[in-house]
Amino acid sequence: MERRKSGNLAASNDENAVVAVVEFLSAFTLFLMILTAFMSLAQLELGSNDPYTDLVDRSAVDGLDRLTNGEGWFVPYVDGVRDQANATKDWHQISPTEIEKGVIQPGIMKNGLLDFDRINALCNVSVEAITNGLGLSYDLQIKLLVQVIQSSNDSEVGQILFNGGSDRSTASMSSVSSRLFISEDRVISVSLEVHDGADSPRILRITEVSPRPAENGPEWIEVENKNGFAISLKGWSFERNGTNGQSDYLYKEGVIPGGKLAIFSGDPSSQEIGNASAVFDLGSTGFLGVGNINGLDEYKGRLRLLFAEEDEGIGSQICKVEWSRADGIGLDYTIIWNGGLPYLKSSWNISNTSTPGFV
Repeated sequence: MERRKSGNLAASNDENAVVAVVEFLSAFTLFLMILTAFMSLAQLELGSNDPYTDLVDRSAVDGLDRLTNGEGWFVPYVDGVRDQANATKDWHQISPTEIEKGVIQPGIMKNGLLDFDRINALCNVSVEAITNGLGLSYDLQIKLLVQVIQSSNDSEVGQILFNGGSDRSTASMSSVSSRLFISEDRVISVSLEVHDGADSPRILRITEVSPRPAENGPEWIEVENKNGFAISLKGWSFERNGTNGQSDYLYKEGVIPGGKLAIFSGDPSSQEIGNASAVFDLGSTGFLGVGNINGLDEYKGRLRLLFAEEDEGIGSQICKVEWSRADGIGLDYTIIWNGGLPYLKSSWNISNTSTPGFV
């Protein structure tokens, strides 16, 4: 009898211990729930909380949402005031120059489907314009990629429909937001990466220079925009040196569409343009010559392409072309970039065939 009572007492004590543990864990769990709810209401969270990281994440999500939830819109400016009466959803039919003079929020959808006309027109929108249009903070940059990831036609898989934006190599943080869309028998990915601290894209490159045009033609400089987005010429400048002296010209406006060529000419009216999308006049400024008037030195000279941010007094060198009499530049010969570092002498070849508007 004594032994049975002792066993019952031990079992009772074990049960009481289990109940106590369960009650403690339940109370502790309830405490954590209350604490978590309280901190959530206080807009705090357990662990680290970086508001700037949240901003970058939210910008990627919100930016992609604006880009893929409608047709977008464009509002022109008239005398510094938004002309709402002439606002339009057909932003993809507006020229790059006019887009730069207004406000745009690009959208790449129509009737709930991807609109390839609008995707193709993204090359007319500058990085600055789309960044502002998508509501991003001024210190954030973007990289946009539209790509076919699945198709009944194997040759289309991996095809890039658009790729543009700034390099994030100098960014300290980034966030990517992506969506998949079905278009007929293809699956297309739209990815928007937002990053901080990145430099503005400096992707303009001199690709050909004509210092000795034939038949009294104009001197010209060919420039390629290597970015998918349009590049505003604001902040870009040319500088030349030679026996004709030194001169420079700073651009305050103008746009080169994404992936396109532009020609800067001593006489746009007589300039051959080939496939160039834009022609800019550098003859009326005296920077480039035509006929017997020389801007670029025929035998020994230097041409540089520079870029400066708004808060920079001196532009950074992007490209440099140098030539001398020893290079043997004849009439209608040009200096062509061979793809090397665009400021090295070895990156430039002499050609006896000029090809304005072709790379």
